[in-house]
Amino acid sequence: MRRLVLAGTGPAGGAGIDRPTGGAYVYWDMARAAMARTDAKEFLFFPRTPMGKAAAEAYLACLRERVMDRDAPIRLSSFHRQITTIQGWGRAEPQDLARIVAPTLIANGDHDRMVPTDLSHDMHARIPGSTLIIYPGAGHGGVFQHVDEFVDAVRAHLHTDS
Repeated sequence: MRRLVLAGTGPAGGAGIDRPTGGAYVYWDMARAAMARTDAKEFLFFPRTPMGKAAAEAYLACLRERVMDRDAPIRLSSFHRQITTIQGWGRAEPQDLARIVAPTLIANGDHDRMVPTDLSHDMHARIPGSTLIIYPGAGHGGVFQHVDEFVDAVRAHLHTDS
């Protein structure tokens, strides 16, 4: 592997990934979306601020532009397995991230409810020479609200000669 990009994720054994509130947030946000008759992504990935709500609206409008070859909706059983797997990842033994030698870009939002933003700081401290970007006013990964900046950062990271 030549380069690594980690967005909206945390390390095995990362504090807070395994706690029930992470999964509870997801289920609660899905219920809120159903009651509001909107996409759950609006609640899962965006802060409930005026800027976050506007970013959610723009993101969902962009998704609706695609009319062909759309992804099938996730089945509830698959979703439940995903949450269970994430919680298992959080309960796993912490790994020695200092062994990662590939240049690593870590990106997240400052308001990630699913994977606590503190875990991005943790990975950055444990992966030698890594670069950390925390996007302001952003939820999960920061990539939804700051897509242009994120794409530019990834391109720059992948095309650096070091």
